[in-house]
Amino acid sequence: MWRRLLARRSAVAAGLVIVLLALVAAGAPLLSAIEGQDPTGYHNDLLDSAAGGVPVGSFGGVSADHWLGVEPGTGRDVFARLVHGARVSLLVAVGATFVQITLGVLIGLAAGLGSRVLDQLIGSTTEVMLALPSLVFAISLMAVVPSGFPRPLLLTLVIGLLGWAGTSRIVRAQTLGLRQLDYVSAARLAGASRWRIARRELLPSLAAPVITYAAVLLPSNVVAEAGLSFLGVGVKPPTASWGQMLSGATTWFRADPTYVLLPSALLFVTVLSFTVLGDAVRTELDPRAASRLRVGTARGAGRPATGPSAAGQAGSKEATA
Repeated sequence: MWRRLLARRSAVAAGLVIVLLALVAAGAPLLSAIEGQDPTGYHNDLLDSAAGGVPVGSFGGVSADHWLGVEPGTGRDVFARLVHGARVSLLVAVGATFVQITLGVLIGLAAGLGSRVLDQLIGSTTEVMLALPSLVFAISLMAVVPSGFPRPLLLTLVIGLLGWAGTSRIVRAQTLGLRQLDYVSAARLAGASRWRIARRELLPSLAAPVITYAAVLLPSNVVAEAGLSFLGVGVKPPTASWGQMLSGATTWFRADPTYVLLPSALLFVTVLSFTVLGDAVRTELDPRAASRLRVGTARGAGRPATGPSAAGQAGSKEATA
């Protein structure tokens, strides 16, 4: 699978972008220290008070001391806030995906291996979770939690607890099919417990669909974190986040368009990279895709030629004979 994945140029490019973003997020303090700026430091002397707080200079005040300029209205360094915002956005997305996958796998296995009553109860709960307006509930939960609670951790828990239902349905459906196989029946007859059957017999077979769905969830969680921060219920200042930066940039898009374009471009590139890589992983982990390709190639090779070209070839063979 890794060899096929590395043969895809789009997947390799997306993976390199994600690795680069992860390195930037991990080294955010070092990068801001190299620039010599702090993400929470104010530079009011770089703002034009007569123009309402617009940065002095071109492209939002880009200079040797401020590589990407400063924020309008506050004077905080944009580069330092972007690299620290990458840390928050990626950590929240990865953490929320981990919570969703963990809960979904556990609940799906319980539904697939449990009794009929437990299966019906979990199925009803899953349907309710899928029908809930997740954005409305996320906004409500984020609003009622005290402000002293760490907002990135709260975002991770809220997004994760509201998004496990899809994983649960996939795992349950796969478990219902796998538990009928011979090796699972043999383990049951040998006296293995349900936990051992789930851990030793089912989880290896569930790895491919679970990894595929996790790759799809990651870009969705990046957008969810940015959306909640944009609406003002996510990460609060002075903590940097791409969504929070976009929320503050809505009033400055005419006076300082660079401040709007930078976090938007980073968010777009991140979501696009995760989407491309997730689609490539889904294709390579799907055994039916390779089998369909082989069958189609075999049929194309074995199908007799028809049409005018085939008639011409037949006539030339007869003339030669």
